[in-house]
Amino acid sequence: MNASPAEFRSWLTARLMSLCAAETTSGAEDLGLPALRLLLQELGATVVEQPVAEGRTNVLALWGRPRVLFSTHLDTVPPYIPPRLEGEILFGRGTCDAKGQVVAQLGAVKSLLGEGREGLAWLGVVGEETDSAGAATALSLADRLLDLNVLINGEPTGLKLASGQRGVQHVHLCCEGRAAHSGSPELGRNATWPLLDWLQRLREQPRPTDPALGPELWNLGLLQAGEALNSIPARAEAQLMARVVPGSAFLEDVRRLAPAEGKVHLRLDEPADLYPAVPGFEQAPMPFGSDAPALRALVPDRTVVLAGPGSITVAHALDEHLTLTDLEAGVALNRRLALHFLGD
Repeated sequence: MNASPAEFRSWLTARLMSLCAAETTSGAEDLGLPALRLLLQELGATVVEQPVAEGRTNVLALWGRPRVLFSTHLDTVPPYIPPRLEGEILFGRGTCDAKGQVVAQLGAVKSLLGEGREGLAWLGVVGEETDSAGAATALSLADRLLDLNVLINGEPTGLKLASGQRGVQHVHLCCEGRAAHSGSPELGRNATWPLLDWLQRLREQPRPTDPALGPELWNLGLLQAGEALNSIPARAEAQLMARVVPGSAFLEDVRRLAPAEGKVHLRLDEPADLYPAVPGFEQAPMPFGSDAPALRALVPDRTVVLAGPGSITVAHALDEHLTLTDLEAGVALNRRLALHFLGD
């Protein structure tokens, strides 16, 4: 017998509370396995656990020969915040990023299974918030997913389909100087000033906007110089994270604007990725990255959707939350997407 809307909401709430009760900060994702195993057992899944590293396991659940694969990540960012329900808002770490995605996806699976449908799978990967080790390892599961039509990757997109995601460049800037006593600065060469001037020149450069992905931007995440208050800094460093669009000249600008004593090291360079429009679903640019570019390789024709309930503006925040209304809407969205790619 089908559950009433109130009963289904209660089911969703209880399952999300259970998943969020486990602290699964990146590197310790396996602490959430007991609750996840119970949920997948309840749904009658064939479960494959794929070790990635000590204490870190990917989980693949299968219902028949899958044509639709839901996916999201199992890890959360620190600090851990235990779940609490206030009215119809569930607060806590992972409520929207991404345990809320897990429940919205598995809620859709539950609904579809209740209608007698199969051809579904769900994949939870570790490490999306840090090293994406889970996504890289998950590619070896491709032999179990040969008939896929789509990968539906869950992230808090406000229930819209992402038009794609900007690329990521991690750029390390360094300036060398010469140490001296702060009372005799003329005997040294302060490495900080040319670095600050370099950053200011970069700030003054206009950055492009892509019609599908939105504006290119960069962040000065780490800045370090000197060793003591009474010494002239002999070295100054800055680490930048850029969200780049196709055709980006960000790295060229960094190098072109460098002072004579400046050096540039590119630590990470991931290209932008564009996702197809799906008829009947609204699409919008998203300001974040995900495992979708890597995991879409599991689909023979690389069809991918990035979508889910919740807002990225509260993900990673101390007030991270998800409303039960949005959770239910996420189930409905995932169900519609699955039916579309199942051919219905």
